[in-house]
Amino acid sequence: MNTLENKIPPPFVAPAVGLGMWAATGFMVPLPPLSPVRVLPVIMVSVVSLGVAGSAVAAFARARTTIDPVNIETASRLVTHGVFRLTRNPMYLGLTGALVVWALLLGQAWGWIGPLAFAAYIDRFQIRPEERAMASKFGPDYAAYKQRVRRWI
Repeated sequence: MNTLENKIPPPFVAPAVGLGMWAATGFMVPLPPLSPVRVLPVIMVSVVSLGVAGSAVAAFARARTTIDPVNIETASRLVTHGVFRLTRNPMYLGLTGALVVWALLLGQAWGWIGPLAFAAYIDRFQIRPEERAMASKFGPDYAAYKQRVRRWI
């Protein structure tokens, strides 16, 4: 199982899951019209997901550390400010939110498996190895951060 750890960048995993969600709805089936009941959730989840992920990328840029999810050991700073005070994984939360939006747009029950599968995969094969690397690199500071802030939300 460890062979999958940190091998496939999450920005590649999310579109693959999205394609799987589309396939589960019967490929090439036109998207159903966006009903008024779904418009507000689509807008809200889109805005929040983009905001959370975008602010995380900006925080990493300000800290001058890498966002590379495959070469975790190249991280030079532990980022704990901004959105990282609310969640330890805002970028993955944003990608999961994007898949929730896609599920809403697809309008099919099968589509909801996608965000759940993505979150489970990322939690096991990306986040846990990252946490081991961060604990090794940043020691007590990371341990204290983990105590204060939840993994997801």
